[in-house]
Amino acid sequence: MDMGGNCVKIAIAGTGYVGLVTAVCLAEKGHNVICVDVDKNKIEYLNNGGNAPIYEEDLDNLMKKNRRNLAFTTDYKSAYQDADVIFIGVGTPEKKDGSANLSYVFEVAKQIADSVINNCVVVIKSTVPIGTNEKIEKFLLENKKTNGDIYVVSNPEFLAQGTAVNDTLNASRIIIGVEEEKPKKIMLDVYAGFDAPKLVTNRRSAEMIKYASNDFLALKISYVNEIANLCEKIGADIEDVTRGMGYDSRIGSKFLMAGIGYGGSCFPKDTKALYWLSNFHDYELKTVKAAIEVNENQKLKLIKKAKKYYNSFENLTIAVLGLTFKPGTDDLREAPSMINIPIFLEDGANVKVYDPIGEKNFRKIFKDEIIYCKTIEETIKEADICFIFTEWKEIEEFDVAKFSILMRRAVILDGRNCFKLEQMQNNCEVYESIGRRIIYRK
Repeated sequence: MDMGGNCVKIAIAGTGYVGLVTAVCLAEKGHNVICVDVDKNKIEYLNNGGNAPIYEEDLDNLMKKNRRNLAFTTDYKSAYQDADVIFIGVGTPEKKDGSANLSYVFEVAKQIADSVINNCVVVIKSTVPIGTNEKIEKFLLENKKTNGDIYVVSNPEFLAQGTAVNDTLNASRIIIGVEEEKPKKIMLDVYAGFDAPKLVTNRRSAEMIKYASNDFLALKISYVNEIANLCEKIGADIEDVTRGMGYDSRIGSKFLMAGIGYGGSCFPKDTKALYWLSNFHDYELKTVKAAIEVNENQKLKLIKKAKKYYNSFENLTIAVLGLTFKPGTDDLREAPSMINIPIFLEDGANVKVYDPIGEKNFRKIFKDEIIYCKTIEETIKEADICFIFTEWKEIEEFDVAKFSILMRRAVILDGRNCFKLEQMQNNCEVYESIGRRIIYRK
């Protein structure tokens, strides 16, 4: 296997968040990378110099900068047969029972087995249940057409949507799960240009590190939301509470923002997958189960608050600020808007929405039922109530005096604590947030 110095010939299966970001960042480090995807239109678009199909800060700039090192194809045979290292970065969506759907991963494994002609390392970048790397290795060894060696390595990603490029180039750690010395050396060569701690473990430990990390953060969020809900009952302020907690270095200040729950492509799926796996092995992860339950209930918290002011949403004009599950991304997966807005519509409300990035994706799901607005002012004009689901900078910096001027009734329910309480004192009829006291106009 000729490494050609530090330059490695890499193929990557999948051009979603994990695959595309990984590809671009490895190209930035000098490797030759070819991306494989089944979507012909997407590949043609990318080969013609199109922008990244996902919204991610700095991704477009790095794609343009590294065009020499990047290629895109639907021809998996030519891509895989010539690669030193093949990354699998396809999705592992949640099945109805909560377990991870590995069909896309195994489909790529089948393509690899049919294609490779030389020695290669197959790297599982997708988030997969513990033991999956062994199953993939067994499948490849039983079905390969080559006499060469195929090694399987676990190399989980730790990128966050909205900061994925930075999280990859300036990684907090690089986890390499291997069983043999040769693939270990190759993976260290792949990551030689990355200034990050590199932890080499066995494959099962690497798989578990990914789930344990994501689920711990989900636990932290759900715990803080539980404390916030109690703060509302007893008159404490969650922001003061979390500020006090954050000074403790054992706890830290990150992921202590109270709100209406976590969403996205990772936390909801990964908590359910690990909980399912624990039950499969006759062990119940009670803390993870509680985090899942708390999060599901938290997403409906603003609707419960709204019932104090309106018995029904019928014929109300509802303003919604923020559609994506968090700022900095166009991802709607598991976003509170996706749960709440259907309830508004079913109850007969007129819904107006604003999101600086997520509107395009939202239109694919909700077309004529929704009024799409280009500004916050347009969204809240003549509204009876306003729900805030995403803490976009444009929302946090909005002139709150306009709420009482433009809305028919300035009832603001803020699921992300975008505004300071003193800001809202004379600028709305009611302002309710998460874990803080209610503001009524004096």
